[in-house]
Parts: sequence; structure tokens; C-alpha cells
Amino acid sequence: MPLAMCSFVCSDIFFLSFQVQSEDSVLLFVIAWTITEIIRYSFYTFSLLNHLPYIIKWARYTLFIVLYPMGVSGELLTIYAALPFVRQAGLYSISLPNKYNFSFDYYAFLILVMISYIPLFPQLYFHMLHQRRKVLSGTEEHKKFD
Repeated sequence: MPLAMCSFVCSDIFFLSFQVQSEDSVLLFVIAWTITEIIRYSFYTFSLLNHLPYIIKWARYTLFIVLYPMGVSGELLTIYAALPFVRQAGLYSISLPNKYNFSFDYYAFLILVMISYIPLFPQLYFHMLHQRRKVLSGTEEHKKFD
């Protein structure tokens, strides 16, 4: 969930910050996201049609090995590139005093989101590796769960 939130934050920064749109890191995460979504929705479509080609199943559970780190790197580099702009513009930040007696620093929030990758990325990545072994192993025990 937090990585999905970071994807949302990253795309939000991309659309709001013209300074970030020309970064190479944007191309990195856009390519990773695009290939991932094409594979994911092909997998869902063929699964619903009860005709899942092995190549689609294999791609769904194998290409993440490269695409996941590629997308995460692009997201983190894009957010990092946006930090100076976010701080200077005060983007999405709320300072005191205000009628709600509440403050929020979007710059600090982005840093916390970036730090959250340290414990979360390995956990999610290894979960996907486990899923890959389970789904692509071909044993009868695992086939009944497909």
C-alpha cells in the first residue's frame, strides 16, 4: 500500500512540477509502469476468458524482477528531484496559524515516503519472488490454487 501511495505521489509531483518532467527518472518509471500494466491487464483479461497463455503468466511473474526495481528507482529519483521545488513553492503544505490549527509539511512527508521504501521494498519484492516460485512451479499442490 505505501508503495502504491508513493506511485500516486510521484505521478502527482510529475503533473504539478514542470521542473521534474524533463528528468530521465520520469522516463524510467513511465516505461516500467507501462510494461507492467500491459502485462497485468493482459493477465487479467486472459484469466477472465479462461484462456491464459503461459507466456502471459510467465511475464506477469518474471518481468517484475527487472521492472519493479526500475520503477521504484524512477519514482524515488523523481521525488528527490522535486524536493527543492516542493520546498520553495510550499506545495501542499499548510502552515500555522490557520483556522484548523493544523500544519502539514509536504516536503517532510515526501522524505518519509522515500524512507518507507527501505523496509517495504524488500518485503514486497521477496513476496513477489515467493509468488513466482509458487505459481510457476507447476506442481499439483499449487495448481489447485490457480
